[in-house]
Amino acid sequence: MEKFNFANLPTKIEKLERFSKEMGANIYIKRDDQTGSEFSGNKIRKLEYSVKEAVEQNCNLLITCGGIQSNHCRATVAIATKMGMKSAVLLRISEQPPVTGNYFLDKLMGADVKFCTREEYSKKRGEIMKAMAAEYAKQGYRPYIIPEGASNEVGTMGYFNAMKEIALQEKELGIKFDTVVCATGSGGTYAGLYLANELYCLGKRVLGFCVCDDVNYFTEIAHRIATGAMERYFSPEEKALANKVIGKDGLNVKGIEFCDGYVGIGYALSRPEELEFIKKIARLEGLVLDPVYTGKAMYGVYNELQKGGILNDHVGTGKNILFIHTGGMYGLFPVSETFVW
Repeated sequence: MEKFNFANLPTKIEKLERFSKEMGANIYIKRDDQTGSEFSGNKIRKLEYSVKEAVEQNCNLLITCGGIQSNHCRATVAIATKMGMKSAVLLRISEQPPVTGNYFLDKLMGADVKFCTREEYSKKRGEIMKAMAAEYAKQGYRPYIIPEGASNEVGTMGYFNAMKEIALQEKELGIKFDTVVCATGSGGTYAGLYLANELYCLGKRVLGFCVCDDVNYFTEIAHRIATGAMERYFSPEEKALANKVIGKDGLNVKGIEFCDGYVGIGYALSRPEELEFIKKIARLEGLVLDPVYTGKAMYGVYNELQKGGILNDHVGTGKNILFIHTGGMYGLFPVSETFVW
């Protein structure tokens, strides 16, 4: 499937030397936070496919949704602007927000912004975006709606490709990663990694740390997205391989693995211990995690290794964990005052 090439790829892989030594494990990080500046993070890999499809459909307006500090919305606005397209974002809020972080960048780059409550977002965001699209169509625009996180069949192909990229880097680096870990907020990043792992028999454990919702929710989402992508966007060669490797019964749900023990007090809400951990990693490795996604996921890795939990069998010589850094630095600035110095 064709895509645009916006991201700085391949992103590098590096070992977290001091953190690995402290944990007694080999922990590597894939720097998808360095895919760009305005569109930094994991969302751009998905948007390379989504926006290509939008352009092929002759659309000139991108509509999407997310939280007030959505990395995905900011990346979508940046790409729309770069392509000479209009952008509109539906942002979930509890109260009138300050213009900072990703929201500031949305406005700086010219997005139309519409707010909704948490309840409206949860129950009616699809309807609201369709209504927005209808209004813009009356004005002569040709809108294309991208779902939350670009987590659908076309978007997930970005991380299907990312897993193939990882397999090539393993050969270059002479390293085999036993477990690939990512934060999970809408399921599309995980689904792509999982799908490529299954199709190409890479033999990895793909583990998602939930930052909202639970294991059952994301298991259904990841399986549905991956199955749809396989049916709709695989090349004839990939479909032939899928028939041979995966078989007529489809993707194995048992291959999907999530941990929902580190959602904490809720999506985009931080506990003091999570913020302390972000500070710890920043001072240990010069690595900046974000409070919504990577901070919670890496905090999960830290705790599971400490207590001999779900990552216990990946401690020791020859066992390598690869953590996908999905970006999100801009989301740190709105919560800077909550850190204790």
